[in-house]
Amino acid sequence: MVDLSIDLGKGLRLANPVMTASGTFGYGLEFADVVDLNRLGAIIVKGTTLNPRQGNPYPRMAETPSGMLNAVGLQNKGVDYFISEIYPKIKDLESPLIVNVSGSQPEDYAEVCRRLSSLERVKAVEINISCPNVKQGGMAFGTTCSGAEKVTSAARESWDRHLIVKLSPNVTDITEIARAVEATGADSVSLVNTFLGMAIDVERRRPVLSTVTGGLSGPCIRPIAVRMVWQTAKSVKIPVIGLGGIMDGRDALEFLMAGASAVEIGTANFVNPSATEDVIDEISEYCNRHGIESLSELRI
Repeated sequence: MVDLSIDLGKGLRLANPVMTASGTFGYGLEFADVVDLNRLGAIIVKGTTLNPRQGNPYPRMAETPSGMLNAVGLQNKGVDYFISEIYPKIKDLESPLIVNVSGSQPEDYAEVCRRLSSLERVKAVEINISCPNVKQGGMAFGTTCSGAEKVTSAARESWDRHLIVKLSPNVTDITEIARAVEATGADSVSLVNTFLGMAIDVERRRPVLSTVTGGLSGPCIRPIAVRMVWQTAKSVKIPVIGLGGIMDGRDALEFLMAGASAVEIGTANFVNPSATEDVIDEISEYCNRHGIESLSELRI
């Protein structure tokens, strides 16, 4: 039988490489009726900010060919709400908990990490420098090396456990950003977040989304995401977590073969609520069928 476990370092060890992508799985509780949450490699909860955010006006989601656009805008009730109301309900899950952290300035990231540091069951934070749906912060930090370094450094000072930095694909060379955050203290990088996209309602002659542009995800972005993961895995020494249009086990295997140590399942959760468990089973079946004993053997 294949050993699906993976050690990402600094205390973040996963029973298997399949995690949930932030913003697509709520806090995990929303999927408890259809998914065995204790089977997942890790649960990355929805984006968390220092203060509550209402998100963007509706409409803020739209289906596109082989994908979807979203402009939710990091709607959440803030880190203190997460600590007092959500964490007690999920802290006893066996799967490691990871909090996706976002902010408008580096100090925001640092303060959220500081407040989360008291939560023993939160094994890592994922620093979001790549959200295209907020006016301040988000992707603005992830498109330059200096911006990425400032946020990573601020978070690193407040957080001594595993630090993941989530990278934006909306850049000329993603490997430059990856190397910059690696040098500033990131323990791993996750990529890619959504691509900046737009849809127009031709009958109404106006953009579909209230924000005009939004983040494109789904199968349509997978080949580009696989390429970026492949390039990044060759450019940094820290683990790479791959995501972008993974709908089934074969899609996940592409990322693992391209050099990813683990993967995140996002848009697929909206189509198939049990996608995460299905991907675990399909990776295991593939490895057993091909006589692969550890995930490291998959890399091409």
